[in-house]
Amino acid sequence: MREIFQEIFIDQPLDPVEAARRSARPNLRRRFYKSAHADQSGTVLLDDRPVNTPARRRLSAPTRTLAEAIAEEWNAQGELIDPARMPITRLANVVIDGVTDAPHTVIDEIEKYLRSDLLFYRAEGPIALAERQSRAWDPILAWARDRFGARFILAEGIMYVTQPRAAISSIRQAVPIEPWRLGAVSSMTNLTGSALLALAIVHRILDPDAAWQAAHLDEDWQMLQWGRDELALKQRSYREAEFRAAATVLRLVD
Repeated sequence: MREIFQEIFIDQPLDPVEAARRSARPNLRRRFYKSAHADQSGTVLLDDRPVNTPARRRLSAPTRTLAEAIAEEWNAQGELIDPARMPITRLANVVIDGVTDAPHTVIDEIEKYLRSDLLFYRAEGPIALAERQSRAWDPILAWARDRFGARFILAEGIMYVTQPRAAISSIRQAVPIEPWRLGAVSSMTNLTGSALLALAIVHRILDPDAAWQAAHLDEDWQMLQWGRDELALKQRSYREAEFRAAATVLRLVD
C-alpha cells in the first residue's frame, strides 16, 4: 500500500490547476481500500493500516480533527483516487515532507512575495477601482503598521518599488514557524500573491472569505467591465479549493 500511495501523490504540484490537469489523464489509481479514519495519535489509517507520504514518512497530523479531515478526503473518493480532489492531503504531504525540515527556506520564499506584495500596487485608474482597492487593502496595511511597525511604500501601476528593510523584517517575525501553520501560510501566499493577506488570516484580522475576495478584487473588476471569463473562473475554483484547504489546516491545528 505504501508504494501505491507514493505512486498516487509523488510529484503532485501544490498548484491545483496543474494537479487537476494531471489527474484528468487516464492513469488514476483505482481505490484500494474500503474506509479511512484517524486514530487517537492523529495518524491517518486506510482499512486500519497507516500509510506514508511520498517521502516515506507517516501521514499524521498534529490534531485528530485535522487527521479526520484528511481521512474524509480519502473516504470521499470514488472508484478512482483523484489527488486534485484531496487538497488537504496534498498540503499535508508538503508540510510533512518539505516544510518540517526546512522552515526557514519556506519563510524566505514568503519574504520574496512580501517584497512585492499585491497590496502595494494600486491602479492608476479608474477612480472606482482605486477606491475599491483602498477600502479592501488599506486596513491590512494599517494593521501591519500599528501592530508591527511596518510602514510600506505604495505605488501606482506595476513598476517595482523597493520596500524598507525594517518593514520587511518586522513582518517576517509575524510568520509562524510551526510547520503546519507555516505550510498553510505559504500555500495561501502563493495562491493570493499576498503574504499580508495570508498573515491577516493567521492573526484573525480577516476571515478566509474576505481575504480571498480581496485577492481577486482586480480580476473581479475586469469581469464586471468586460464580462465573465469562464476559463479564469474555472481555474480560480481549483485554486480556491487549495486556499480553503490551507484555511482548514490553520483552523484545525489549534
